[in-house]
Order: sequence, then C-alpha cells, then structure tokens
Amino acid sequence: MDVSNLILAGAVALVVTLALLAAIRSRFVRGRLAFSAWLFLGFIGLELAVAQGLGDAAVMPALARLAFVLALVNLVIALLVNPWRDSRPSDRFPAIVQDVAVIGLFLVIATVLMREQLLATSAVGAVVVGFALQDTLGNFFAGLAIQVEKPFRVGHWIRIGDNEGKVQEVTWRATKLLTKDGQFLIVPNSAISGESILNYSEPTVPTRIDIDVGTGYERPPNEVRAAIRRALADAPLVMQSLEPQIHLHNFGGSALEFKVRFWIDDYGCELEARDQVRTRIWYEFRRQNIEIPWPIQIEYSREEQPLRTEAHVVAAAEQLAGVDLFSTLSPDARLSLSRAASDHLFAAGEAIVRQGEQGSSMFVVVQGTVRVALEPSGQEVATITAGGIFGEMSMLTGEPRTATVRAIDEVRALEIAAPDIRALAQATPGLIEHISQVVAARRVGLAQAEATAAAAASAQPHVPQSLLARIKAYLRL
Repeated sequence: MDVSNLILAGAVALVVTLALLAAIRSRFVRGRLAFSAWLFLGFIGLELAVAQGLGDAAVMPALARLAFVLALVNLVIALLVNPWRDSRPSDRFPAIVQDVAVIGLFLVIATVLMREQLLATSAVGAVVVGFALQDTLGNFFAGLAIQVEKPFRVGHWIRIGDNEGKVQEVTWRATKLLTKDGQFLIVPNSAISGESILNYSEPTVPTRIDIDVGTGYERPPNEVRAAIRRALADAPLVMQSLEPQIHLHNFGGSALEFKVRFWIDDYGCELEARDQVRTRIWYEFRRQNIEIPWPIQIEYSREEQPLRTEAHVVAAAEQLAGVDLFSTLSPDARLSLSRAASDHLFAAGEAIVRQGEQGSSMFVVVQGTVRVALEPSGQEVATITAGGIFGEMSMLTGEPRTATVRAIDEVRALEIAAPDIRALAQATPGLIEHISQVVAARRVGLAQAEATAAAAASAQPHVPQSLLARIKAYLRL
C-alpha cells in the first residue's frame, strides 16, 4: 500500500478515536482510547519519516505497522468488552484479562505480518525474558488467575495469611489492601497464590462476631442470657434481623464462660462492634448485679466496697427534696424512699425505658441528661437533666410507657418502684392526693405543648379526680 494511503488511514483512525474519546464517559475506556490515540499518532509520525526517507527503510515501516496493529487491537477490545458509562472495567473482563487479550492478539497478528524477524529472535528473546522476568511473570500469572477465579473482588474484606484488609485494587503485579489502621498493604500476587484466603464478604455480606464473657456461679444461666440479649438489642452495630447466639460453653475455674455470637453488616466496623457489645454488657451486668469475676491466678485480699454507700443514699434523698412529687415528705421519709430505691448507671445511647413496655416504676435523673422521643418516628419530646423525673404514670397507674427514654451521656438514675410508693402512702396521709395533683398538672403542661391538645385541655377539670381514683386502685389504697 502507498505511504500516503497509510498516512490517510492512520489519520482517519486517529480522528475516529478522538471522537470516541470525547463521546464516551467511562474513565477506564477513555484511558484505553487515549493509549490507542497515541499509537495512531506514532504510526503517522513513522510513516511520515519513511516518506521523507529517514531511518532504516526496513525497520521503520515494520515499527509503524506494529504500532497501528497494537492501537487497533486495543481500541476494538476496549470498545467491545467494557460498559461505556461505567468508570470501572467489566466484571467479566477485568483490566488484567483485557491486557492479556490485547497482547495475545497483537503477538498473533505481528507473527503473521513480521514472520521472518520474529522467528529469528524468538528463541534468544524467550530465554532472556524468561530469566529476567521470572518473578514478574509469576506475579502476572497469579494475578491473571485471581481475576479469572475471583476469590475476592474490590471492596471485599479478606485475610491472606496474617494480613487483613479491604481490597482496593488488583494489578498485574500485586493486590493492594487497605488495613483497619488506614494503611496500604501491597501483597505480591505470587504470595497470594501460595496462601489460604479468607473472604469475610462472601458468600454473604453479614459477618458473625464471637466474644467471650464470664459471670459468677451464683446467677442462673438463663438470667445471664436475658441480660446479654438486652445488651445486644441496644448495640447499634449489631444486626437485629439475625438472631444472636449465646452459649454456656464451659464451667471455668472462677466463672461460667459464655460465648456470645452476633452479626454485623460491615466487617470494617468489627472493632467498634466488639467495643459496643462489651460496653453494653458491662453496664447491663452492673445494673442486674451480675458479677464478672476477677481472674483467680494468685491469692489476693481486698475489702469489698458497696456500689451504693450511705453518702449516695443521702445525696439522692436531697435531690428528692427538689422533686415536686416528694416535696411534702419529711426528710426522714425521703431518706427512707432513697434507701428503698435502686441506683442505676446507663451508658450514652442506652435505652432506659422503651415505648409500649409495661412499667411499674419511675426514674429520677441523678446525673447526666436523657432524651424523650416517640417511636417509631423518633420525634424528640423533651430532654431531662439532673433532678428531673420520667415514668411516673407507669409507676402510679401501671400504664405502658408512652415514650422511649435514652441516655444522652452517662446517666445515673434512681428507680422508684410502685411497692415503695404504696408503703410510703400508707404511712403518709394525703401523699397520694398531692402526687395526683402534681401529675395532673404535668399532664396539662404536656397536653398544651402538643398539637392535638385542644380536646384534652377542655376536659382537664375532670382529670385530677379520675387520675386519683386510678392511682388508688392500682396501688390498692
């Protein structure tokens, strides 16, 4: 073919490639097309040099034709196997597989076009390349096997030997992992081919996490299981759609040893999930007086200190003096009520009471702040700080909880049960009447704050007597 015709063919190919480069959105395909465009431009330059009589008359045309063939093969494969709008390569034909196809077709065509030159140098070239690139070729073929077999994909969490991370990229030579420390780990593909691979993201995305916890022998296993389930239900990263498993797997030297198994939907949050569950279990065990035994390896002695000292009781009684419900009580009566109440500690984010649950107690916030919200909308009704109360209607009438109350920060709360109020009311004439009036006033204020309070406000003069009767009936007074 005449040189001018070859130059014209190269120019047409270059224009078509540039037009496709402007029209296609995929960054991956655009990168492939840009490579072909440069090769077409090189082909035109070499043919122009031949037309001007520059360079070796045998080598220059051969190089020009090889550049044209490689550009055309790369262009065709890039357009045929890749989506034109997705910036990532085809899942069926990853980048490394496309590279192999381009090189393979190029070598076949080049062998046909330049048979004599290739046959003359193939034997020596194969030996030299084989010795020089044996490690590179090993990584290449291992990477090719990874792309074909797909034991993992970009975005999967995997463990390779002692290395663990999220797959970021698989290249010809190595696989790039992002570790939980936020560092990149480059693992040669040949090393991966010789190791066992644990894929946390397949066949299903949810990952099961196991933790161990020990308790004292004095509490029944079923009570411990119930406490652990409550803790798991309040951990945000634990999947509630999959049932957790709690097994008593050993009678230890100093503890009943439980294995807790739960599921998370992102293995990258594994450490945070373990922390949440262990933290929730500690707080729940503390509230239920379930002991996590000290390890018994050496002899020791320590003086047991009560969790709630007399100073705590007196301080709580002083706070009760500021609560409207108990403002008419004598100091001795408030001290007695404080001593009978239970002192609880809640972690930030924990639910203290849940909407719809049956309740027979109220809470006085001793320390911290709580958030009152309606379910399932999550609409916030109020925030209550130290000295505030909630749950009084459930304590006085046995009604279900009307809202969910969660701790905003670490909260200490005094829980007062209905039997304690009943005993106090029997010894304190007029107490129930006073409490009913205070509660009725609180209900008026709440009703006026709500958008639907008009009807309730008009009927409010009849509330105190009705409420008093319900309180007396529930407390059997």
